[in-house]
Amino acid sequence: MTISKILFIEPPRNYWFVMGEYLPPPTTLLILAAYVERELPNIEIEVLDCQARQITWEGLERHIESSKPSVVLTSGFTCNAYSCARTAEITKRVDNDIVTIVGGSHFSFVPEESLTNFPEIDIIIRGEGEQTLINLLQALHKVKKLRTIHGISFRHKQKIIHTEPQPLIENLDTLPYPAYHLVEDYIHRYHFTMMAGRNTQYMILEGSRGCEYRCTFCTQWNHWQGQWRTKSIKRIADEIEFLNETYGGVFLWFTDDHINLAARGKKLYNELQKRPCKEDIMLFLQARTDDVAKHPTVVQNLRSVGTYWIMCGVENNSSATLKEYKKNVRTEDAYQTMKILKENDIFSHAMFVIGNRSDAHTSIEQLRQFSYDLHPDFAIYTALTPFPGTIYFQKAHENGWIQDYNYANYDMAHAIMPTEILSRKDVQHELWQCYNHFYGSYTRNIAGVFSPNRLKRVLYRHMAGQHVLSKLRRLV
Repeated sequence: MTISKILFIEPPRNYWFVMGEYLPPPTTLLILAAYVERELPNIEIEVLDCQARQITWEGLERHIESSKPSVVLTSGFTCNAYSCARTAEITKRVDNDIVTIVGGSHFSFVPEESLTNFPEIDIIIRGEGEQTLINLLQALHKVKKLRTIHGISFRHKQKIIHTEPQPLIENLDTLPYPAYHLVEDYIHRYHFTMMAGRNTQYMILEGSRGCEYRCTFCTQWNHWQGQWRTKSIKRIADEIEFLNETYGGVFLWFTDDHINLAARGKKLYNELQKRPCKEDIMLFLQARTDDVAKHPTVVQNLRSVGTYWIMCGVENNSSATLKEYKKNVRTEDAYQTMKILKENDIFSHAMFVIGNRSDAHTSIEQLRQFSYDLHPDFAIYTALTPFPGTIYFQKAHENGWIQDYNYANYDMAHAIMPTEILSRKDVQHELWQCYNHFYGSYTRNIAGVFSPNRLKRVLYRHMAGQHVLSKLRRLV
């Protein structure tokens, strides 16, 4: 078949209400689009972001009709799986000859289930997608057998075929910058109001892929084949400078599962120190508590080159639970981390998980008290969610713990499983209590609204305006 045009689609979807109002750029699609643009310049490329352009499902169907692509590609996490499937369904309704491709961590882990349940999906790209997509497009164009393409799953004569995994890209510096020029007309609409205000240009930066840790509830280390690969420090700084100077990117969220201060912190500081963009950027980093606790000077230095916000997976106060999660951190690290962040005027963002098998009302109350004692600027509580591809999913599925297989609810705000003591409804109520106790405090809210820290003022005012507590209460 002739592959003349590929349409990358970010479908209509509901974003995580816990984080308030925000609109992220479709980074995965922009990275893939940039790679195709470079490697296969004869193929026309379009990126359609239905969120940014406020296109409904009906509007999406009309757009596909007028666009006339040869291939439609979309990608998503578990909670967005149905949106991806619906995109493929609409595509086939427009023209059954359009090849529908989906990717992302969810479909990578459950390709058999997905191809069985969603016949409108033609091909699944598993794992890292750049080179697989190029090879696949070339094969489709030359009518080459798909069995020869590594990293895909597809149907053939009523059977589902899974080819060998695609080798990982050795040098991430060889990747082009994300193709933001393909969404330049509405790039100004991307924002993270709760974190940086409505008018601060929000963009996403990928500095590395994978993780060397093995947390039982996390999909990402498994998705990237258990390896941690980083771009060079110069490339990371170059990309920050490019996003800032070319597109006005100010609030930049590192997608890296952890910034790895030990390996990159000092080098990143030294490189950014030389760049004038450091005066104009607000970096959002994700870090492990043990990494922050061990490198206070590095954290202090990174603050001076634009690091304003650090999110840490504190997870739990129980050493037994942390061991069960394979976090390899201590509660002492969490206390030290919050202290270091506050001393350096870095917004402290702590993540907590409730709902492990041993949890009871008393243990969750202890976790709540622990979170108050840590006194982070921002706390997010999540229900332990058995995402496909995690160690926890396999264990929970085998033991019959999962009571909800509706992937739309796999957003960490819905309780999916009971504990040995608590019902699923009990877990949902405890999650509401966590938020209500932390954000329902008049003292804390007043302090937040009038905080000298601008980010904290923005966040608390936005939380109140978005009625996040009310939305969580409706889930109980």
